[in-house]
Amino acid sequence: MKTLSTGEIAKLCDVNLRTVIRWIERGALKGFKLPGRGNNRVRVEDFLAFLVEHEIPIPAELQEDSRKVLVVDDEPAIARALQRVLRKHGLVAEVAADGFQAGTKLMKDRPILVTLDLSMPGLSGYDVLSFVRETPEIASTKILVISALGSEALQKAIDLGADAILNKPFDNHELVDVINKLVGTPVKAEDI
Repeated sequence: MKTLSTGEIAKLCDVNLRTVIRWIERGALKGFKLPGRGNNRVRVEDFLAFLVEHEIPIPAELQEDSRKVLVVDDEPAIARALQRVLRKHGLVAEVAADGFQAGTKLMKDRPILVTLDLSMPGLSGYDVLSFVRETPEIASTKILVISALGSEALQKAIDLGADAILNKPFDNHELVDVINKLVGTPVKAEDI
């Protein structure tokens, strides 16, 4: 879990340290106190959510980590279409063509979101989903299942821990809406 001190947040936002402490005390910024001296810490994810909610630009040093998305799909046309939409909206989108490649990239890149096809050769989307939810370092990664399979298969994905599902073929506006709900990206549907 990566955290930031109030001093680091003050520097990133170009505000006084006391302002950051007030944000935490008022509950506007989710933070916690360390045992002992009681210094405040804020998880990076909570800080990024605060910035998005208050329409404050994300500092450059945090943008890369907060914008990584992994597209897992064995159909090159679908993977490219997803990658194109995601990149158009400032997200850093990488592609994995199978479950094994997905596992490797997940551990190395630590994306905030995975778009996941369920039907793939070798390791299926279900295998990837189980791997993510059972691996503490990446268990909080948001997972959007995008599949042409029926409702029973999609329900199984939800039961295994998928955060959201979309049916193939998908509408770009619907995709953007789901991404906004999952990771709070400032993507506007009219920009598609």
